[in-house]
Amino acid sequence: MDVYEDPATWAPERVRPKGQLVVRFVLTVLYTPVQIVMWIAALAVFLAVGLVTEIITIFSTSYEQGLFKAMDRVLDPLSKWPSWCVSWPELRHEGDTAYYRARVEKAVGRWTAKASAPRDSKKTRPPVECAIPLRDYRGVGGGYVAQVALAQGWELRPTDVRKEVRLWWTAASHID
Repeated sequence: MDVYEDPATWAPERVRPKGQLVVRFVLTVLYTPVQIVMWIAALAVFLAVGLVTEIITIFSTSYEQGLFKAMDRVLDPLSKWPSWCVSWPELRHEGDTAYYRARVEKAVGRWTAKASAPRDSKKTRPPVECAIPLRDYRGVGGGYVAQVALAQGWELRPTDVRKEVRLWWTAASHID
């Protein structure tokens, strides 16, 4: 059975032991500066390579596209926290369902506000697809995310609830 269809996977995650969370939080505090320095160093390298090879990019668009793809492949993973990281709010509110309910409602509400914003011809289109990460709904489960999202006009997309809940803005299919 697909994870998307299995109702047991939509339940809240188990509460993690406080000792394990403290250790992960300390490791997160130690790891974050290293990650930031690595991101800045990688960005500096790509800027230096871009400046040095500026003449090549004038004649070759494929080189420029390749440089941008390489930049995305290196900088995107460095800009995200690994799944083992624990933030201060997660450490404080582990097991607090009211906190996670409010967090889910805030996240879905923010995406709803973005998606339902009036369309301006001079700006990019509002987002029609989003992903709510496990970090936001750990204490209440993906089922609560689905419940809140469906009430605000979102549809569920095939997703792995152990990582994120993917949503599609229903009104986007009605082109004005």
